[in-house]
Amino acid sequence: MARSRVVVIGVAVAMGLLGVLGASSGAVAAEPKPKVVGYYANWETYNGPAGQVKRLQTSGAAGRLTHVIYAFGAVKNGRCAIGDAYADYQQKFTARQSVSGKADLSTQKVAGNFNQLRQLKKKHPKLRVLWSFGGGEGSGGFGQATRDPAAFARSCHTLVEDKRWADVFDGIDIDWEYPNDCNVTCDTSGYNSYPTLIKAVRKAFGKDLVTSAITGDASPGGSFWSANYAQGVKYLSWVMPMSYDYHGSWEPQGPTAPHSPLGTYPSATSKGYDTKTVIAALKGRGVPSRKILLGVPFYGRGWTGVTQTRPGGTATGPAKGTEETGIEGYDVLIKTCPPTGTVAGTAYARCGDNWWTYDTPKTIAGKMLYAKHQKLGGGFFWDFSGDTAKAALTKAMAKGLK
Repeated sequence: MARSRVVVIGVAVAMGLLGVLGASSGAVAAEPKPKVVGYYANWETYNGPAGQVKRLQTSGAAGRLTHVIYAFGAVKNGRCAIGDAYADYQQKFTARQSVSGKADLSTQKVAGNFNQLRQLKKKHPKLRVLWSFGGGEGSGGFGQATRDPAAFARSCHTLVEDKRWADVFDGIDIDWEYPNDCNVTCDTSGYNSYPTLIKAVRKAFGKDLVTSAITGDASPGGSFWSANYAQGVKYLSWVMPMSYDYHGSWEPQGPTAPHSPLGTYPSATSKGYDTKTVIAALKGRGVPSRKILLGVPFYGRGWTGVTQTRPGGTATGPAKGTEETGIEGYDVLIKTCPPTGTVAGTAYARCGDNWWTYDTPKTIAGKMLYAKHQKLGGGFFWDFSGDTAKAALTKAMAKGLK
């Protein structure tokens, strides 16, 4: 999933019944609560206190989130598998590092992030947690999984519902990038491979949450059109089009352009590289608005060697980032390169010869207002590591959806 990496059903019938009852009794069925969904990546535990699960609690983010999606489990040999055993359930946390304030025992069978998420749920009983499989660098195994979708789905259910951590997870997230298209590998499983796989996962997980992050590229000829997403969404609780990473370090000479635009803008060089286009494409295929979540990146993408402040300038290469060239978390950028202006519903900033594009609490508020006007199911973000110590971005998303 982004940042260089990147199933709730059954309510339709119930809501329909409530609508009928409401019509006869004069009562009005309540609107479902907007979902505020955030990804937490397992590798962040190696970045010290700022990256550990406890920060979801101390920052105040956990109290604003409705769902946390834990990334990533692996897809190997056509089956779901542990992504990082040490980070997931073996790492022992001290009392200071722990959500509960109690140290893990040396004999503890389930420690690591799983146990920290368990502790987080105890503090926030309404919070739901899903386990995501795949991701930008882990999607190559899905092609093999499509050869026996039922076996894949059973393996996922067995792993997620393992008695050691079954209480931690409320469902599964399938992050396949991209079915019947090229990314880490070139998948040739066919146009209907995505709905076939998702249908099998839904059957295995029953009424548990089943969600999916999908491509945000609905431009003409884009990867959105390579898979039958509309059919697959029928089996999902909700779908999350990744409406970010439209521009970045893979275009070292520019043009400098917003990587998460809400809509089009004057200097756009590619038609349809924006949030509104992919949401319209999903709705145009019959996907209910309430099943679509609007995606927001908690990181920026940048260039160096830039002489033009406004978007559309040239560059000499990607800007330097803390962990990776061309990418940086909002928590760093807001201090080192504050916004210069806005374009297409997102922010940009020029500092010296560097130029960055990223979202802020203000632009997130605008995007959430759009989500409300479109009657979407809520919003999601990748990923929590880019937020501030006081969860400024998470809080902006939650507030904007009220």
